[in-house]
Amino acid sequence: MHEMAIAEGIVDVALDTLKANEGTIIHAIQVQIGALSGVEPEALHFCFDAVTRGTPAERATLEIETIPMKGRCLECHQIFSMEQYRHVCPHCESFAVEELQGRELRVASIDMD
Repeated sequence: MHEMAIAEGIVDVALDTLKANEGTIIHAIQVQIGALSGVEPEALHFCFDAVTRGTPAERATLEIETIPMKGRCLECHQIFSMEQYRHVCPHCESFAVEELQGRELRVASIDMD
């Protein structure tokens, strides 16, 4: 379950940020996860609850924003929303498609005192 390692990384970032800002408690952590990242939000929530026990983030909420997949056709240069793993331009049907977004995995913000 790679979500455990991801949850640990998220909490590490939050705790480092808390310490750097001389904070005492984390209320919420907002993360952005791309639709193609391979991260299961439910599993991430479960792991997050486990890794925050006994830390200043113990009662924090994990807020997940899913970033949809977008691509650009390298033939006709159109930008479009992509369906899961279907890399075909809906305008010219080219398979020459560049992924623009959908693989993100980042801590967007941390609410703390």
